[in-house]
Amino acid sequence: MDSASGGGGAGGGGLDVSGGGEAGPSSVTGGGGGGVERTVVVGGGGGGSTAAPPPPSRYESQKRRDWNTFLQYLKNHKPPLTLARCSGAHVIEFLKYLDQFGKTKVHVAGCPYFGHPNPPAPCQCPLKQAWGSLDALIGRLRAAYEENGGRPESNPFGARAVRIYLREVRESQAKARGIPYEKKKRKRPSSASTTTSSAAASLAPPETAADVGGGAADAGAKTTTVAVTTTTV
Repeated sequence: MDSASGGGGAGGGGLDVSGGGEAGPSSVTGGGGGGVERTVVVGGGGGGSTAAPPPPSRYESQKRRDWNTFLQYLKNHKPPLTLARCSGAHVIEFLKYLDQFGKTKVHVAGCPYFGHPNPPAPCQCPLKQAWGSLDALIGRLRAAYEENGGRPESNPFGARAVRIYLREVRESQAKARGIPYEKKKRKRPSSASTTTSSAAASLAPPETAADVGGGAADAGAKTTTVAVTTTTV
């Protein structure tokens, strides 16, 4: 900041504004003798504070946890497995291992509630991972594998055996729980709406195409409009 001083001697009431150098904050001090000295912080040095990065989304956090869980599974595997040697069969083995932590009741064929969506009483059927949870898990691990340097063509989470296993789990759980899993279909724009929009575009007024020069006078604009209309007729 520039230096500003008062016009008098000892009795002047001007302020001496001195910069705080390159590193420290600036200070404002009182002027003439006998005055009260005050120090006011104006601002910091030349370096500005960098904004903190935004926190990861819920999906990214879950993907990181799933990836670390799978790597720990490979480490504890007997014999231990490396990621480079992992195949679709190992991925299926991992999914079956996760069933012990599942919370979805899947009725066996001999259970009286087999195929019952809302059983009236508890039973001894095992708890497993729901098909939807496994399907979403494979999607996250498939993305994490490639984000960590894996090649798409060798991605074990996209292996055909894994897709077949997930389809079998979906069908078996649908029968056991009496809950059909229907794949959501994407809505396509109807041909009627497309035809309507095309017809509306073809009926655009001719003035919009002719009125390109916005700075013309009113009389000139009217003459141009009449000329276009006459040519069209």
